Amino acid sequence: MTTYTRHIKLALGLLVATLFLAGCSTTPKADIDFKRDYDFSTTKKIGFYDRSGEVTGDNPLQLSDFQKERIDDALAQELRNRGFEIVDNAAEADLLLSWHLGTQNKTDVRTYETPSYGMGYGRYGGYNRYSMYSCWSCSNTEVSVSNYTEGTFIIDMIDPKAGKSVWRSVTQSKLKGKRHEDEPGEINEAAKLVLGSFPPM
Repeated sequence: MTTYTRHIKLALGLLVATLFLAGCSTTPKADIDFKRDYDFSTTKKIGFYDRSGEVTGDNPLQLSDFQKERIDDALAQELRNRGFEIVDNAAEADLLLSWHLGTQNKTDVRTYETPSYGMGYGRYGGYNRYSMYSCWSCSNTEVSVSNYTEGTFIIDMIDPKAGKSVWRSVTQSKLKGKRHEDEPGEINEAAKLVLGSFPPM
């Protein structure tokens, strides 16, 4: 498998919720915020913003048209499940959906203690030479350094009249190189996750 193919799988993995937060095997959480005085009850039709699907960052990934469409389709289907009409003509939309994937290289530094069973001193062995106490339970400090890529998946709902976002969902995950087949059920669950409780009550 080429490096390019692995990177593509990482990007799509973010949407299908196969990535892990902070190295843990837990589902990423979506951070939701919105304009408090916006009336979402009038939203019936949603279209896609023409610049949706951008990927930026330290190692931006190049997604193909069909891969972007796969993401669009999952989001659109979940919105239909919530009673919205998806329109092709942006001029007809009450809100425009835009998604963006940002990547950032990061370094994780961790320290941990390990038992020390070094050479002893003197007749009895196992003694600390400075304080002369038993050192069989002493420990060494080990440092672990790992580099990884953090992915940030952002969805904005844009008011086309004002040209401003009125709702935002942000999901951050630690990108892993685990292979995964994009099963429809998991993609749908991921779309539900990143859309959170839209529309806000």
